[in-house]
Amino acid sequence: MINLFNKFLYEPLLQSLVFLYQNFSFHDLGIAIIILTIIIRFVLFPLFYKGAKDQAILQRLTPKIKEIQKNHKDDKEKQTQALLNLYKEHKVNPFSGFLLLLIQLPILIALYKVFLDGLSKMSLDGPINNLFLGIIDLSQRSILLVVIAVVIQYYQGKLALPKSNKPAGAEPDIAERVGRQMVFMGPIMTFVFLYFFNLPSAVALYWLTTSLFSVVQQIFINKRIKSMNI
Repeated sequence: MINLFNKFLYEPLLQSLVFLYQNFSFHDLGIAIIILTIIIRFVLFPLFYKGAKDQAILQRLTPKIKEIQKNHKDDKEKQTQALLNLYKEHKVNPFSGFLLLLIQLPILIALYKVFLDGLSKMSLDGPINNLFLGIIDLSQRSILLVVIAVVIQYYQGKLALPKSNKPAGAEPDIAERVGRQMVFMGPIMTFVFLYFFNLPSAVALYWLTTSLFSVVQQIFINKRIKSMNI
């Protein structure tokens, strides 16, 4: 399993980073990381888009889901069938977010491995330039990149929250409270992971880039969903 991981994920990503560093980044490791991240997100865009869109639609379907659960609380079979019909009507998969996580997790692990110890093994003619834009040493922790990455992730989470149709002062339901809490919890966990685990800022730069990509993607998804009148 480890050999397969190295052969099909770790080594290709490391070699891709080396190629980008030598040919397209002006020998700036940070630019190479940004280009590699964008390429990965474009390759995985259909999966990310499907997962993010389904989750956004499901959040907006929460009132209808609760109504079905209430109307069929004594008949689980009818409740399940009604929910399946609702999902089919709106062409969503309630498990798409989980499936997306399973798919991207090995890629994330491979990227972290590349950034953490693969950089020291890069086969180059001379010493690697770890300075991003000549300012930030990507081999060291950077509070600046960590904070920017956390802020962008928070903004993306806010964009993903559905607009509430409840009257002013109405108490949010459990789903809404959990969604709002995750908007804060995700960035907090990211800050702890990137800063207190003393990771090199190359990891923070990757997270910042992928979060920016997610913001653009979420804006696009929100416009599409708005046109669907859900």
